[in-house]
Amino acid sequence: MSCRWLIVLCLSWPVSLIAADTDFPEIAASDWPWWRGPQRNGIAPADQSAPVKWSETENVAWKVPVPGKGHGSPIVIGDQVLLQTADNEQQAQLVLCFHRQTGDVVWKKVVHQGDLNIKQNAKSTMANSTPATDGKLIFVNFLHDGAIYTTALDRDGNQIWQRKIADFVLHQGFSSSPAIYKSVVIVSADSKMIGGSLTALDRQTGKVLWTRSRPKLPNYTSPIILNVAGRDQVFFTGCNLVTSLDPLTGKELWEMNGATEECVTSTVTDGTHIFTSGGYPKNHLAAVVADGSNKVAWENTSRVYVPSMIAKDGILYGVLDEGIAACWKTDTGKELWKKRVGGTFSSSLVMAGDNLYATNEAGQTFVFKAMPKAFELVSENKLGDEVFATPAICHGCLYHRVAYNIDGKRQEFLYCIK
Repeated sequence: MSCRWLIVLCLSWPVSLIAADTDFPEIAASDWPWWRGPQRNGIAPADQSAPVKWSETENVAWKVPVPGKGHGSPIVIGDQVLLQTADNEQQAQLVLCFHRQTGDVVWKKVVHQGDLNIKQNAKSTMANSTPATDGKLIFVNFLHDGAIYTTALDRDGNQIWQRKIADFVLHQGFSSSPAIYKSVVIVSADSKMIGGSLTALDRQTGKVLWTRSRPKLPNYTSPIILNVAGRDQVFFTGCNLVTSLDPLTGKELWEMNGATEECVTSTVTDGTHIFTSGGYPKNHLAAVVADGSNKVAWENTSRVYVPSMIAKDGILYGVLDEGIAACWKTDTGKELWKKRVGGTFSSSLVMAGDNLYATNEAGQTFVFKAMPKAFELVSENKLGDEVFATPAICHGCLYHRVAYNIDGKRQEFLYCIK
C-alpha cells in the first residue's frame, strides 16, 4: 500500500449538490472553493471551459515556485489562489496565497512551526490536505506534533481560531480535507491504535458542535457532503464502514459494513447511489444505494484506490491507480470500455465541458472525452517530473501543482494554464 495522497460526480439527475452560492453568497459560481470543486464532484460549472493543450512554453499564463513540499490541491476564491505546503528548511507548515491573475505572492502564513522530519510513506508529505473557504474564512487541516489541528484564517492570512481535533498515530500519512456545510466545518482524523473521529466545528468560533468516534484503523479519505436520495448527507468511507450522517447534528442516518479498511477516494454519486472504492486489504469498487436500505447494487474488484472518480449522465468514470481509464454504468456496473493510458495515478479526475483530465505521477495529463461509447483521447500534455496533486479548474484556467527535479533537488511550481 502507498500513500500517494491527495487526494486525494456530476449528476445527470437534477438534485442539488450543496451549491456554494446558496449558503455562501461571497463565493462566485466560477470559484473553486474546496476539495473537488464547487459542487464537490470534480466538475467545473457548465459555463466554465479549460484548455486542452499545454506545455512548458504553450498556454502558460504564469508559473511560480512553491517552497517546500505538499500534495494538497489549490483552491480559488476571487483573486486568491490558496495552497498548503510544508517547508523542511523552515521546519514550518504554511498556507500560501497567490494573486489569481499574476501569480504574485500576496501573503504567507506559518500555521505550525516545529519538527517535520517524521517517518512516513515515501510518497507522502506533511501538507497533503486541500484548504476550504466559505468566502470569509479559510480552513486548513495539518498533522502536527502527533495530533490533527484545524485552523481558520481570514482572507488576509490572520489566524482567527485553531482547534486540536484528535491525537494521531501516523501510519502512512494524513490527507483529509475539511468539508463546509452551512454553519459548520467537518473534519476527520482516522488513526490506528487509538481510534479516530469525525468532528463538526462552528465555522466562526471553532467550537466543537458534534463528534463521532471511529474504529482504531488507519484511513485517508475526506468527508464529502452530497444531496442524495432527497436529503443532504455527509458520507465517510473506510475502516470497513460506509457511514452517512446529518451534517448539522452528526446524527447517524445510516451505516453499513462495506468499502474496505483503507480508502483514499472521495465519494461520488449519481443521485441514487454513492460509489465507494478502496485498495487495502482488498481492491474494491461498489455502488451503494444511499437511502439507508444497506443495499449494494453492484461491486467489482477494480483498484481505484487513490484517484477519485466522476459520475456524469449515468456513467461512472475512473482511472485505476495502475494507469487504466475505464467507465461503468452507474446503475448496473456494466463496464463499457477500458483503455490503458500509462503511468501510476494519484491525482483525481477533474472535468470541464465534456472533457476529463487525468494526470499521472510523472506529470502527464491525458485529456479524454466523457463518453460511454469508446475512449477518445483529446490531447496528452506534460509538465514537471512528479505530480500528486489534483488541478483546480475555474475562470477559464487550470491551476496545476507540479514538481521538477532540478540538479538533484525537488522544486515545486504552481502553474496557471490558460
